[in-house]
Amino acid sequence: MTVVLTVFTPAYNRAYTLHKCYESLKRQTCKDFFWMIIDDGSTDGTRDLVNTWMKEDLVSITYHFQKNQGMHGAHNTAYERIETELNVCIDSDDYMSDDAVEKIVSFWKEHGSSRFAGIVGLDAAPSGEIIGTSMPNGLHHSTLTTLYSKYKVKGDKKLVYRTDLIRKTPPYPIFPGEKYCPLSYKYVLIDQMHPLLIMNEVLCHVEYLPDGSSLNMINQYKKNPNGFAFFRKVGMEYSPSLKDRFRESVHYVSSSLMIKNKKFLHDSPRKLTTLAAIPFGIGLFLFLRNTDRRNAVLTNRQN
Repeated sequence: MTVVLTVFTPAYNRAYTLHKCYESLKRQTCKDFFWMIIDDGSTDGTRDLVNTWMKEDLVSITYHFQKNQGMHGAHNTAYERIETELNVCIDSDDYMSDDAVEKIVSFWKEHGSSRFAGIVGLDAAPSGEIIGTSMPNGLHHSTLTTLYSKYKVKGDKKLVYRTDLIRKTPPYPIFPGEKYCPLSYKYVLIDQMHPLLIMNEVLCHVEYLPDGSSLNMINQYKKNPNGFAFFRKVGMEYSPSLKDRFRESVHYVSSSLMIKNKKFLHDSPRKLTTLAAIPFGIGLFLFLRNTDRRNAVLTNRQN
């Protein structure tokens, strides 16, 4: 039997929580999957832990270690190596519902085709409460952009993509000294190809840990301005509305100021919108810069 799905997990010093994902994969009601772990330079014993699980031989595991590149770099590596028709990322602090693989595989076999990019399902908290909102009732398929812009869906959702389409999009760029580029870059590009099938089912349980990227987005923004400036250009180009395009332009201006790109207006795919966004982008840039200064003052006072 041909395996349909690869579950991949980028991991960086998450040995203390990675077992949750492993235990959930052992509980799967359908074993039609591979688990690929991309160890992004961990120094906490992740390799030894995974080797122990591989010896147990209860889940089909492949393990790859690489020099730390950040979440997007781990995704690049996974996409280069995945050989199954579908793939889904389960982060190192998350875990799958016990029947998630069964639901994904059976749903795709019944409804999937070359017309669709994959499946979008629900994330839930450990308590079972859905993150954000459910999908609109009766909606069969949609692009991710349309779900959020037209149907006002909120919160993170679990994305299952066709591997061939993921590979058709360019890899995430790696900028020296930076460790993050928004993963939405590929999702936006895939939206231009095909819609996703809607599955109003919980596929993944999500726990936002203090050291996770979701809760450190402002720091990510400041530490990775090249990655964000790159993504904002893509966001501007494919934004579904003028409001969204303007918001992306404001962030683009701010990130461009951070990297001291004096040619940002010339480089913009939406020059008029970017021109209008300059005062607001400057304001955002100053706010973020002053955030560092306020934190430094507070630290000095506490010391």
